[in-house]
Amino acid sequence: MSAGKKHGETQAKSQAETEAEKQHKERLDKALEEGLEETFPGSDPVNVTQPPHSPQDKDEI
Repeated sequence: MSAGKKHGETQAKSQAETEAEKQHKERLDKALEEGLEETFPGSDPVNVTQPPHSPQDKDEI
């Protein structure tokens, strides 16, 4: 009976991971869509991620 319980726990974990991946993809899709809307029309491709701060940014903060 413990083997069935382990299988159920593994399956539940897989479903939770799949749901988390789906939510992550939806957030990325939403960010990309928002970026496209805000930059249209534009010649540069949309970048969903932000670049790291430069050392000069620390002086401005």
